[in-house]
Amino acid sequence: MAHADLDATIDHLSEDGAPPDELLMRRLKKRRLALRDQIAQLENALDPKEPA
Repeated sequence: MAHADLDATIDHLSEDGAPPDELLMRRLKKRRLALRDQIAQLENALDPKEPA
């Protein structure tokens, strides 16, 4: 849910008529990437590709 919220915020800031705050955009994108990595790690922990 937090990842989707960040996606929506980034999209909204990108579509706004004024130029986006580059530092804010970098921080949001970095946080989104970190969340995506956490999601991938949790998915791999729940469903490992190799049999145990």
